[in-house]
Amino acid sequence: MAKAKYKKNKHGAFETKIWDGTYNKDGSKHRKLIRSTKSSRDLEEKVKEFEREVAENGTYKFSNITFAEYAQKWLEIRCAGKSPNTRKAYLQRLKCNFSIINDIPLCEIRHSHVAIMNTEWLEHPEAGRQALLVLRGVMDMAYSDGYIADKIYTTLLNGIKQPNQPKKEKRPLTPEEKAAIKIAEFDAMERAFISLLYSCGIRMGEALALSKFDFDFKSGTVTINKTWYDVGEGGQIKNSPKTARGFRTVPLSKDCSTNLQNYIKNLDGTQLFTYKNQLFSRSHYWDFWKRIVKKINQSIPEAKRFSNTPLTAHMFRHNYCSELCYQIPKISIKKIAQLMGDTQKMVMEVYDHILEEKEDAAAVVNDAFAL
Repeated sequence: MAKAKYKKNKHGAFETKIWDGTYNKDGSKHRKLIRSTKSSRDLEEKVKEFEREVAENGTYKFSNITFAEYAQKWLEIRCAGKSPNTRKAYLQRLKCNFSIINDIPLCEIRHSHVAIMNTEWLEHPEAGRQALLVLRGVMDMAYSDGYIADKIYTTLLNGIKQPNQPKKEKRPLTPEEKAAIKIAEFDAMERAFISLLYSCGIRMGEALALSKFDFDFKSGTVTINKTWYDVGEGGQIKNSPKTARGFRTVPLSKDCSTNLQNYIKNLDGTQLFTYKNQLFSRSHYWDFWKRIVKKINQSIPEAKRFSNTPLTAHMFRHNYCSELCYQIPKISIKKIAQLMGDTQKMVMEVYDHILEEKEDAAAVVNDAFAL
């Protein structure tokens, strides 16, 4: 009779310790206890299966550091150069989207955990997209640090895809809204803000960051080189716009230049848009914007108000791009992109839409193939 490879312990179970492919902090091999209550042969099969799994997965550092602990380290290291708003968004995702794996050691997280979380993320596509971005960043750094085995890393996100966030409908201003802007009873600050959005196509944050020193009325231009953001306790200014392309000089229309010169003459401080001599907070901005929208709507007959997509500051930017695209070839797509601090691809999307609106396929076919 063949001798049993493993002997029973004092509790009547067969057990042994096998190297799990990981290393302790001192460089020694970390071993995992494997047990069988059935037989020595059963334990031997378990050991062989475990060794096959270790060989497939590859080696990595053994550590009890959990996902939540390591994610904080990732946030501090990899997100140090990100904007406060981006870090705030990532922190919110870490707080809300990873309860299933927060207390699990990094080396024990598997594809099944991610798949379960993803079913919840699918219900909220935008938050889910950010959560997946955070998870990928954390696990990429963990793999680089040696905390995750090769096979586990390569299969972790297999098949995990977030649906694209449905694109919000973009629209330029309606003729009624354009007319209302001219006659609405704005105060001086509101008029200056709307003039910049309408005539310069700048982003809301870029407008809120402007000071009187950014204007050159002799040349009729405004320089965009910074942006406003909210940090929860009030607004701050970052000395760079949204992207590297955002550094730009934008021409002012005559009406815009007049409105801004009149406004700046009576400005107490240097910043254009403030509340009690302080930069706007997010809540101050929304109150400010609601007043602007209300005054625009009051200048439009109710039956002609565009209720499907409420007016936002970004619609002024889209309107600016659309109006310039109507001027092609007097102005090039490249120049429009430069004025907006955006990509030519983005401008092309707007321009293609305008071309489609102008197309009259029936008339073209009739003219081309008339007998």
